[in-house]
Amino acid sequence: MRIERAQRQLEQVTAPLSGIARDCGFGSADRMRRAFLRHLGVNPSQYRQRFASPNIHSKGLSA
Repeated sequence: MRIERAQRQLEQVTAPLSGIARDCGFGSADRMRRAFLRHLGVNPSQYRQRFASPNIHSKGLSA
């Protein structure tokens, strides 16, 4: 599921939201934001703040 994949990336990498949105099939950060609000009740930035791994690091996204 796209949201679950985005959740994992938000928890594990510092990639920009727009890149995560594209990588997970949302097409745009705004579409991902709307999906997160609808399904989880928080936006992607809030989700990242709450659940990011303490060992979060930058890494490239797969195409």
